[in-house]
Amino acid sequence: MITEPSSAAPPSRPLTRNDYKTLSLSALGGALEFYDFIIFVFFATVVGKLFFPADMPEWLRLMQTFGIFAAGYLARPLGGIVMAHFGDLLGRKKMFTLSIFMMAVPTLIMGLLPTYAQIGMWAPILLLLMRVIQGAAIGGEVPGAWVFVAEHVPPRHVGYACGTLTCGLTAGILLGSLMATAINTIYTPAEVADYAWRIPFLMGGVFGLFSVYLRRWLHETPVFAELQLRKALAAEVPLKTVLRDHRSAIVVSMLLTWLLSAGIIVVILMTPTVLQTVYGFSATTSLQANSLAIVFLSLGCIASGALADRFGAGRVFVLGCAGLLITSWTFYHSLLQHPDWLFPLYALSGLFVGTIGAVPYVMVKAFPAVVRFSGLSFSYNLAYAIFGGLTPMAVTLLLKESPMGPAYYVAIICTMGLLVGAYLWKKGR
Repeated sequence: MITEPSSAAPPSRPLTRNDYKTLSLSALGGALEFYDFIIFVFFATVVGKLFFPADMPEWLRLMQTFGIFAAGYLARPLGGIVMAHFGDLLGRKKMFTLSIFMMAVPTLIMGLLPTYAQIGMWAPILLLLMRVIQGAAIGGEVPGAWVFVAEHVPPRHVGYACGTLTCGLTAGILLGSLMATAINTIYTPAEVADYAWRIPFLMGGVFGLFSVYLRRWLHETPVFAELQLRKALAAEVPLKTVLRDHRSAIVVSMLLTWLLSAGIIVVILMTPTVLQTVYGFSATTSLQANSLAIVFLSLGCIASGALADRFGAGRVFVLGCAGLLITSWTFYHSLLQHPDWLFPLYALSGLFVGTIGAVPYVMVKAFPAVVRFSGLSFSYNLAYAIFGGLTPMAVTLLLKESPMGPAYYVAIICTMGLLVGAYLWKKGR
């Protein structure tokens, strides 16, 4: 199931200055694109009030708003599969640049959209359309970025490279969180609802177009260049080969994507809203704690990737998921009695969510180079569409029953992560 990535460079060589440049530019572009994709969730409450009827019950409005957020995930497989198909046949770099352009333009448009009060039902429909295009773009970006950096570095540094890239993606979430904190600090709630909510979307569009420019400096991966030179590119539709010959790799990759998506969506993206609505924290305090958690998440991603290179991904998942289970349960369970524990407990939970930094290490090694982009993209995006789309709704329904709803969901995915980690450890992968 797991294959070592082929590389034009000898596997024993150290990381060069050019490797670090590629990693830095890829991570920066990924950060700016991920900012564009998730800024929506930080303004979910405001957007829900502006883009849906005023007389709608609060829980239903929240469900509808998170439903539009989820639509971005449901569009991922199509965008990811199409881009991966051409990425395996025409080159990684072309798709890497196209994905970021497809993200920047809808983000810019979202910042200019009229509200429900101005154009009625067209407002949520147009918002939904922009989220679908964003979803298609991110579907190509994340797998493409992992494949791109993994194929640039020697095999013994694949975990570190993928962890660093994942750190870049989570830094995009941090950028969104800091922007939301700034907007909520500088402007009054009335000003945010009136016009200030648009600022992060408009800036995101500009960031995205800047990233398109940055990616001009990247080169095609040595692995793909070698496949082209040897005329060893896929002889048939790459996805057909993946579905026929790499089913076990698909299953493991999809389960690990569930772990990744749930960790990010529940602990990082949904929790600021939960802290405000369930635990009574102010928007500013919630977002400050969230920013700290994301800093620790980013550090955790690099650490878990590097540890996977050294000790194998199985051990990293077993220890990391156990740590996340304990810290997240304590976090959600203790806050009502001990609100002063918010910052340290959220930071620790964020650090263990960083276990996801080892996910792409397994996935890029699970498929051979000739169909790697298609295999990784299909598994990742299909799983993200299912689990990423349903997770916000599942957690919202669990919250109706108990304030511990997010903790129950995280406990389930941590148990699954432990089992997958034990399987990889046992197989020596």
